[in-house]
Amino acid sequence: MSFRLLRCSSSVSRSGRILRQPNLSRSIFSLFSRKKSEKKAQIPVLTEDNLFHPFSKSPFPAVRARGEAIQQLAPCPVCASSHDHIHAQNRAQPKAVKFECPDCGWATHCTEEHWKEDKEHQKYCARLREANEDEHDLRSGRRMREFELPGPQGYEEAISFANWDVFWYTRSFPSMDTERSRRHASKLLTYPISIGGAVHQHSGLTLNNQRVTPEGSRSLAALRSTLHVEPGAPETEEASVGKPQVRIFILGARAESSLPPHVWEQLTMLFPSTNFHLFFIGPQVSLPKPPRAEAASTPSEVTDTSSGNPSEEATEKDQTDIDKPAYLPNVYQPPTPKPIERHRRTRQSIERYGVPSYTVPYTSQLTITGMQANYADVHAQFQHTLDPYSDFFFFFSPGFGFPSLDSFADNGEPLLQIASPTEWGPVLPQLLASKCAIFVTGFSPADVERDVRSLSTAPEVSGEFEWVVTPGPNAFGSEKWEVADFDPRVMVKTNWGIWGIRGKSRDIQEQRSMFSFLT
Repeated sequence: MSFRLLRCSSSVSRSGRILRQPNLSRSIFSLFSRKKSEKKAQIPVLTEDNLFHPFSKSPFPAVRARGEAIQQLAPCPVCASSHDHIHAQNRAQPKAVKFECPDCGWATHCTEEHWKEDKEHQKYCARLREANEDEHDLRSGRRMREFELPGPQGYEEAISFANWDVFWYTRSFPSMDTERSRRHASKLLTYPISIGGAVHQHSGLTLNNQRVTPEGSRSLAALRSTLHVEPGAPETEEASVGKPQVRIFILGARAESSLPPHVWEQLTMLFPSTNFHLFFIGPQVSLPKPPRAEAASTPSEVTDTSSGNPSEEATEKDQTDIDKPAYLPNVYQPPTPKPIERHRRTRQSIERYGVPSYTVPYTSQLTITGMQANYADVHAQFQHTLDPYSDFFFFFSPGFGFPSLDSFADNGEPLLQIASPTEWGPVLPQLLASKCAIFVTGFSPADVERDVRSLSTAPEVSGEFEWVVTPGPNAFGSEKWEVADFDPRVMVKTNWGIWGIRGKSRDIQEQRSMFSFLT
């Protein structure tokens, strides 16, 4: 018999309702083991004053693996500049970076002499050190309070979309006491909040600041008539009864498809009276891990019962884990994210959509579907049901203006991805024909400009669209610097800018005949 420290108690309120207290009883012999485990969980691997480590000496294998990838990909900037004046056929390849800067911890030059010679390094050294400490802080094991997301918004509590600070305050997030916490939280939430900040009725994108055009105002008014209730009515979950489901198609999805569902649930809390269905569509969409039953039936995990010696199979599995790379470098295109955790409600949808896919009815307000396919292959299943009042599209840094790796023009020059028949070439005209709003983000001013310029050269796109939101900064872009593996001097911020378009509307005008006065 175990001793009880606290019994479950109940009391009666003034209204006569029985209020039950939580049962906090446990065995007295579990006190010591529980305190020991809690104490162990609270001790971080790295403290706040010990976050800086050169990549080659990092305590985390993934960081060391990234440092090795950078040393194989990135050229020394001093070597590259010294070779620029040499004739093309005599030009030697610059040496790869090997020397790690003692101030930022990144491999930036081939030798210490070139590091001392390069005066330009000081321009980005502070940002690299900041990124270094951020990577170690995420793995430090401390309690990440900035990732503790709030619940539903209180009734009659308005949300401000002016900037991150005011948004966090009006949404009752934990206090962001440091710039590092701000960077972590903004990186996590930039995808769902960028969507909410673009279409919400209290959005910072308005006609007054000239970000929304008159045509865009009509498109957003159509969407908001479904996203919100009528003026004066309470915006509650009960108000969603009878309203159409709002579908958000996120095309070319990569990292956003690997976010946990509870992060995307923050989007539904901005619209309490709306039911959402998110569609992640793209060849790099992250699919759930196979069910345990299927995983156990794979050859690498089945015990060899004939020999009665499971150690050989276990050794083979361990060797597979060892051979698996700890870090996949980002050279031209971000790698496909790892498989996501399987939710208990996850179900396969390949029979419905005909491509590798899954669906998770996460809550009554949020359903998530992922499809690992090009949108052009599944557009036929949606084209007759697309509605500008309840559907819209989102592209997160799609790279419209980047050259294609697979498609080339007649003169041998690579086509832009927006014109490539294997990438976005057939997709944009299909979306414009639906007259649904299309929102696009970019990771830098140059990236936004590159994508916008590509619209004027794309067939069946140039002259066929109207602006919804003019190009400019995104108030809910990530504040964390993302460093390129092929050159540490290249740094961007996820979803820095945002813009939007829709298919051009052609109003029908009645043409009067010269003999109409006789009728």
